[in-house]
Amino acid sequence: MLRLEGRGDFITQAICHGSYGCSLPAEFRCEDCFGTELYCQPCTLEKHREHPLHRIKHWKDEFFHAVTLKSLGLRIQLGHPTQERCYNPAACQDFIVLHVNGVHEVALDFCGCETAQSPTTQLLRIRWFPATVLEPKTAATFKLLRHFHILSFESKVSTFEYWQTLTRLTHNRGVVVVKDRYDALLRMIREWRNITLLKRFGRGHDPAGTGATEQGSCAVLCPACPQPGKNLPENWESAPPETRWLYALFLAIDANFRLARKNVSSDQMDPGLNRGWAYFVEERQYKTFLTDVGRCPQEKSTCASHNAVNLAETKNSRGLAATGAGTVDCSRHNFKRPCGVGDLQKGEKYVNMDYLFFSTMQYTGDIAVLNISYDIACQWSTNLWQRMHRYPSTIHLRHHDNKTITFLVPKFHLPAHIDICQITYSHNLLKGMGRTDGEAPERGWANINPVATSTREMGPGSRRDTLDDHFGDFNWKKVTNMGVSLSRKLKAAVPERDQHVRDFEDFDNALQHERPEQVAEWRLAVEKWESDSSQENPFALTGKPLTQAAVRLSLSQQEADNLEHGMDDSLHEEVSRSVLISSGMEIEDQQCRLARDIELLGGHPTDLQRTKLQERSNILRRKIEQWSKVQLLYMPVVARLRASDIPTSRTHSTEEKVHEIELWLPSKIYGDAADPVHQCDATLCQYEWELRRAQAYDALDELRRHLRLRAHLYKFKDAHIRGQRANTRASAIIDKVESNVSVAAARYRRAWSALEHLSFALSRTTWKEEFPKLENDDIRGMSQGKPGQSSGNRTLSWIWKARYVFFYYFTIADTELLLALRIEWCKSRARATRWVEEVQLLREEMRRVAAYLLWHAAWWDAQADRRTGLALAEVEGIRGYAKRQAAVRRDLHDTFLSKWGAVNGIF
Repeated sequence: MLRLEGRGDFITQAICHGSYGCSLPAEFRCEDCFGTELYCQPCTLEKHREHPLHRIKHWKDEFFHAVTLKSLGLRIQLGHPTQERCYNPAACQDFIVLHVNGVHEVALDFCGCETAQSPTTQLLRIRWFPATVLEPKTAATFKLLRHFHILSFESKVSTFEYWQTLTRLTHNRGVVVVKDRYDALLRMIREWRNITLLKRFGRGHDPAGTGATEQGSCAVLCPACPQPGKNLPENWESAPPETRWLYALFLAIDANFRLARKNVSSDQMDPGLNRGWAYFVEERQYKTFLTDVGRCPQEKSTCASHNAVNLAETKNSRGLAATGAGTVDCSRHNFKRPCGVGDLQKGEKYVNMDYLFFSTMQYTGDIAVLNISYDIACQWSTNLWQRMHRYPSTIHLRHHDNKTITFLVPKFHLPAHIDICQITYSHNLLKGMGRTDGEAPERGWANINPVATSTREMGPGSRRDTLDDHFGDFNWKKVTNMGVSLSRKLKAAVPERDQHVRDFEDFDNALQHERPEQVAEWRLAVEKWESDSSQENPFALTGKPLTQAAVRLSLSQQEADNLEHGMDDSLHEEVSRSVLISSGMEIEDQQCRLARDIELLGGHPTDLQRTKLQERSNILRRKIEQWSKVQLLYMPVVARLRASDIPTSRTHSTEEKVHEIELWLPSKIYGDAADPVHQCDATLCQYEWELRRAQAYDALDELRRHLRLRAHLYKFKDAHIRGQRANTRASAIIDKVESNVSVAAARYRRAWSALEHLSFALSRTTWKEEFPKLENDDIRGMSQGKPGQSSGNRTLSWIWKARYVFFYYFTIADTELLLALRIEWCKSRARATRWVEEVQLLREEMRRVAAYLLWHAAWWDAQADRRTGLALAEVEGIRGYAKRQAAVRRDLHDTFLSKWGAVNGIF
């Protein structure tokens, strides 16, 4: 590279060897032309009449100096062929041109002939985009605008960063000040975005002009979604119920609070060029709607895990004109919908999301089946149609005309909901969903979030135009990748379908052999629920899980029966065997809580804290003393165990800590003192076994509840909490939940350890299938995998798959076993059915994509001849663009079919 700083291979070249017959000193080199030859000044000028924006270096003083073609005498003539000069030029000595290699100051001559066109037109004819239509003094090349356009999509570079790049490419030494054309570049880029948008959607081919552009008509549509009149087969409206779901439209609603906008400028100072033509709704109508109906109070949530609904009014909006943006997307293919994006003024309020949903629904045609996914669908859908009647009739949705509308919650968000929501709004359980997850908007935010840094500083119109442009490019990239994405999904779906179908058939055949009448009932119940969701949900638990309270009641009832029949062998008037064991376990829990509180306070508690701990210790010690006296009646062996457990080093002044006192329950005796001499009453062991099993169930239920709460709190914190004080408070709440998770896990492990000890005494061998050992990796949310697991190979912790087992007098009843089998059979059937549906959906989507591309190609062919009465050159340009766009669609069609033919041939 250092060699090129000199004259290199041409160091001995003294005179110019150009093709123009000169013999002047060769001192000039072009940085942009091919090669490193040196030329004289006249030859350099002659070579660059057609390349006036190349960078020139002059060899002088033993190194190359940067010079401009203008300083060498080059003048650029517009309105004439390159070698011709105008006899009446309008000179412009300091015209600025922005090009991909820097900022250029050129000498420009506009044509001043009688037939000359306007300066703006003359600039456009040489592919220079003027910064203004009146006396332009600045322009940007089409090449630069196209370069920035694509670069902004891929790297999310801001206009300011791009301008800084141009200035450094021009002069990077800091001694020359480049004329500031940043504002002009902003204006040109914004106009370029708008003109390109109109051009790509055939607005220049419409005889009515761009003024006739309709709202939503400049959005890139999803070719795989059902588009009536474009990609659906004939008579699709009359499809039978068993295939009607194939023509369903999947929509996903979400909000993004990173796409905020500061309260700068206004719609009067910065109006948008896109007036609802693409993805953002028309702003004036939107704000009028919010003004008219936006004062309606926000409905409160009945789902315990969604305080986001209740806290929508408290969203911090200081200094912001928009706290974020709401969107409606295609749920299966992640396309932004026409007129489905709008600003949120203060949180994720129903009134905003309602308008966006009903607005984009005006562009769906007469689709009869709608599947709508929203992370708070359980709350949002409750009174949706009642709210709709308060809105203008222009956005109403006819939802009673033979339409099937299903509301769902995205799979990742579903575990944070209460149990009834998890079986009512699940993609995995509802018919016709395939393997749709409803999380498409979340994946799309990764593409648009980097733009938020620059758009939050923009005026309202500039921001909407910019985001519209990025959404359009994102959709177009999805179109061009549809061939690869659908074939890849089908390759993965077919083996999964086959595997899950085989698994279900094996399970079903086994049950059919043992219980054919129950399987027939289950199948009928599932089919009824799938056709009418108001029927009883077959996935719901119809009983309650085993709890310690239920077991205590059962034991008490059994002892009451013994007393009634004269079989009571209690040794204490008030404390029976079951009460002894249950109260001992309660004391054990109190000891653990006290020990944990002492540990949390650390080594330096305050006097008040020490006083409270001492009072609790005194109360607990008295309880243990009273309980121990009764224990000796039923378990005399404990006296010898306590005597042998007293350390010889302990004196009367060093009293044993109350939370460390050993209670010597039956499980402890068989665990630490497994000696025939120390065996205790078998009935006591049986009672503790049942209570410990119930304790394990209680602990698991508590653990799952706190893990769901933790998942919700983390999501809410990420979405809504900003600032140090708010984050500190939120972290304190999360720490409390984390502590509760640890307490529940420790409680389960105590129960598990006791069961392990008792199993030897009672000869129980299969209990670990019911209660697996709880490892640290098992303590995770439903949507969390083990450390190192990605979303593709994530496995579900066993704590979320453990079955509730019901007991009646310590024996599993047949009805409870059937309940567990029914739910497992329904889930296995649902998994197999969803994969079968997924394969069918993918093949239908392939057919729809191919049909849509052919329709779109024919549409572009029809645009070629719509404009009449134009000059021949304009007609040729209009026809050429339309034909090229049609050819692009046909090329995509042929390419996709070649990919899909191989895939469908394999399967």
